[in-house]
This record gives sequence, C-alpha cells and structure tokens, in this order.
Amino acid sequence: MAVAERGPRYSTVSLILHWVIAVLAVAQILLISASDQEGPNQGLWMMLHKSGGVTILILTLVRIGWRLKHPAIPLPATTPRWQRLAARTTHVLFYAVLLIMPLTGWIAGSAAGRGFEYYGLFDFPLLPIGGGRETAGLMMDIHGAVVKGLYVLIALHVLGALKHQFVNRDGVLARMIPFLPARR
Repeated sequence: MAVAERGPRYSTVSLILHWVIAVLAVAQILLISASDQEGPNQGLWMMLHKSGGVTILILTLVRIGWRLKHPAIPLPATTPRWQRLAARTTHVLFYAVLLIMPLTGWIAGSAAGRGFEYYGLFDFPLLPIGGGRETAGLMMDIHGAVVKGLYVLIALHVLGALKHQFVNRDGVLARMIPFLPARR
C-alpha cells in the first residue's frame, strides 16, 4: 500500500536519493569531460564515470521503488493543470533518462567487451551481448542523444523550481532543499 509523502518537506530517504543522484549526474558530466583529455588519469576518469553510471542506475531503481510506495507531495491546488502535467511528465522522463543512460553505456561496453572495475573494487559483470563495435556504436549514439535530453530536463526542472520559489512563492522548492525554511 502506498503512503503519500506528508508534511512541508519530503522524507529523508527522498531527499538523500534526489540529491545523491543529482550530484552523481553532475559528476558524470565532469568525469566524461576529464576522460576525453589525454593523460595518465584518463582510464581512472572513465572507470569512475562507468562506476557512477551503475550507481545512478541502482539508486534510480531504489528511488522508483520508494516513489511507488511513497507518492510525491501534491503540488499546491493553485497550480494550473498544464503545469502539474508538465511537472509529472518531466519527472517520468527523468526516471527514464536515468535508466536509459547507464543501461546504454553498460550495453555498449558489454558489446565491445570493455569491462571495468566498479570503483576499483571488483570487476563489474558484462552483459551477455554480442554485436561488437557496431552495437557499441549504436548504443553510444543513443547514450549521447539521451544526454542532450538530460540537459533539457535539468534546465526545465531548475526553471520550474525557481519559478515556484520566486514567482509563485508557494514553498515547493523548500520541500526538496533542506536548508530552506519549509512552509506549513
């Protein structure tokens, strides 16, 4: 049975999952940029990027499970229907992107036979996928296209949050940012 999030702020579990995934997503951008640079740490940056992707995949699955059991706090009643639909669509697309990106990266690495050590701790298993460079290339094309979608979603999400904070002044942003005073 689902139990809706209550109160002026999301639960600690929701807050931690949101912010850890957000920080990891930004780190992914920095790590892949670093791995594009020639140098002695290029392999390290790529290993950290792949490990971060797997971590995002796992945490996103946990977050979806949590959300199914603990539905989101409803937007204020004054929020127009189209904005509620836009917010819901954006969140669903976030979940899709946060699943598709690591999966396509994992499939690409598996098809190319390129394993990695998860944070240097153990060899992460490859998927039993063939196809070689052709499949790997196709998956990386999808991976790259989804990254662009992620940038759009991040922009929409941040703009929506800022609109709620500074235009609507309805306390929606404080639900997810621990240091902002929550409205009751």
